[in-house]
Amino acid sequence: MLTHPTLDQMTALGLIGMAQAWKDLHEQDHSQSLDRNEWLGLMLDREATTRADKRFANRIRNAKMRFPDACIEDVSFATDRSLDRRQVLSLAQGDWIKAHEQIILTGQTGTGKTWLACAFGHQAARLDHSVFYARMPRLFEDMAMARLDGRFPKLVDKLARVQLLILDDWGTHSLSDQQRLDLLELFEERYQRRSTIITAQLPVSGWHDMIGEPTIADAILDRIIHNAHRLDLKGESMRRTIKT
Repeated sequence: MLTHPTLDQMTALGLIGMAQAWKDLHEQDHSQSLDRNEWLGLMLDREATTRADKRFANRIRNAKMRFPDACIEDVSFATDRSLDRRQVLSLAQGDWIKAHEQIILTGQTGTGKTWLACAFGHQAARLDHSVFYARMPRLFEDMAMARLDGRFPKLVDKLARVQLLILDDWGTHSLSDQQRLDLLELFEERYQRRSTIITAQLPVSGWHDMIGEPTIADAILDRIIHNAHRLDLKGESMRRTIKT
């Protein structure tokens, strides 16, 4: 096993990528023809790559997505799905996140809304954005519990700060007065600061009635819809398939 004071020091300093590059270069015959600037450049490149890979892995783990391995490269653009390849690939560039815009994914159950939302989340993590996934029924439960034990401000702050929030199963039931107010507070905190992906079986035209109280519904939808990219998925249920 290779040992060397320089290697030990890099490891102690947490320069894992540089240490691995140093060992690899030491074992390669052609590395002796490289000057010290080339050695240093290769080691720094490896360290940067290692840190980027670690950040990506952490972002995926913290996102807690239902389909963490979903990715844009695996999206199916079969004609019966009504997915616009150009639109999806354009969104994959991530400019909509920088512009603090939204994505709304609608369609019948099993058409791949959640999977596609996770694929966009995976891509956002690749682009070094923080991501968090939540199913709306569970989120409302967490908010209710947070109100009871005093964690509500902390929870809203966490949800407000994440750069891409994925809200799955939107509109599966009518909202209570408190849930309406909680949603309004969340979207008010995120408005023009962060991006959100919403998946729903319910068409956008039915969201106002689902939210209920007209004034609050107007306020919530104004913060979601006007700067949203809409994708309406068609076709048969894909629950028995591996990929969308």
